[in-house]
Amino acid sequence: MGEVVNLNSFRKRKDRARAERVAAENRVKFGRTATEKSSLRREAEREKKEFDGKRLDDGGNKP
Repeated sequence: MGEVVNLNSFRKRKDRARAERVAAENRVKFGRTATEKSSLRREAEREKKEFDGKRLDDGGNKP
């Protein structure tokens, strides 16, 4: 005769395994390392400074 299995605990184990698999896939798909985040942040700041440096003044002639 086979082993007695509690169906609720079996279902919960199966759900946890599936959730962990989905979480792992999402970490790969959406996750970025701290280095990548800081690199993107520095690049955005550099672009903003460059853009602001090329801005033309209106000459003080505001309506």
